[in-house]
Amino acid sequence: MKAKVAINGYGTIGKRVADAVAAQDDMEIVGVVKTRPSFEARIAKEKGYDIYTPSDENHAEFKKSKIDVNGTLAELLEKTDIVIDATPGDTGEEYKKLYQEHGVKAIWQGGEDHELTGFSFNSEANYNDALGRDFTRVVSCNTTGLVRVLFPLDIAFGVKKARVTLMRRAADPNDIKTGPINSLIPDPIKLPSHHGPDVNSILPGIDITTMAVKTSTTLMHLHAINIELKKECSDLDVLGIFEKRPRIRLVSSKDRIKSTAEAMELAKDLGRPRGDMWENVVWKDSIAINKGELYFFQAIHQESDVVPENVDAIRAMLEMEKDGTKSIKKTNKAIGIK
Repeated sequence: MKAKVAINGYGTIGKRVADAVAAQDDMEIVGVVKTRPSFEARIAKEKGYDIYTPSDENHAEFKKSKIDVNGTLAELLEKTDIVIDATPGDTGEEYKKLYQEHGVKAIWQGGEDHELTGFSFNSEANYNDALGRDFTRVVSCNTTGLVRVLFPLDIAFGVKKARVTLMRRAADPNDIKTGPINSLIPDPIKLPSHHGPDVNSILPGIDITTMAVKTSTTLMHLHAINIELKKECSDLDVLGIFEKRPRIRLVSSKDRIKSTAEAMELAKDLGRPRGDMWENVVWKDSIAINKGELYFFQAIHQESDVVPENVDAIRAMLEMEKDGTKSIKKTNKAIGIK
């Protein structure tokens, strides 16, 4: 039997997770929820996804657009094992009550607070702790990217402290309403930023402080990372750790990948759907040990790096696979991470 997965919120993250779930041989999409008709809803129909709406009130607008609707979210939940909730942030409590009423498990995204579920997920760091849970939260793109590098470094060498500056994209590429046009914005001005505590929701023993700057780009986030490790090591030791990680892609400026723009072009040349880069992009020639401390740069594709984590969270919560390493391999193979 395949896991029956619903997507509540078929937008930037939701549509990507839907396609990743559909690519798995042990899962299927039973429906996606859209509030209003759009090109995304039309394409979802073309892909064979059934369309549902939050309530009957939304049906008239879909009917005018000649997009068939299969029912409401409440009706969809009757045929669902688990919901990926990719709705806008701060709606979690309302939907949680509905999921509980229908006895359906749910996964939220990083726009919701850790307190909503009491558990935050990363495939490598705490897969076993997610086994059988009813509710969980896949942390944000930036937090996912930080956990992916901090977790293996802490296992190998011990992380004494981490200090990270995040240069954040201002908006997603399809967003025409937000973002600075010609400025750099401390975000937030009052430091530190929320990313450190978010990392601690998964890795509570890590001493981490973060600060962020919103920049005039839509492509990716860029992290400048400084880590003091407990054990001495070389840059080659760190490189060896990253080479073995399943969701870190090492690149080099010698290959003319010197920017986030070129990292995104790499994803397109790899044939990735939507040009997505699911892995952390770490510049291996940026890895340096200076005065006993580790430095490196990494880029994070905000639209897609959490996608494989959502798939693994489904397997863990439904106890379809008890071994996190096996789930990661299965997910990676299905969507095309080599």
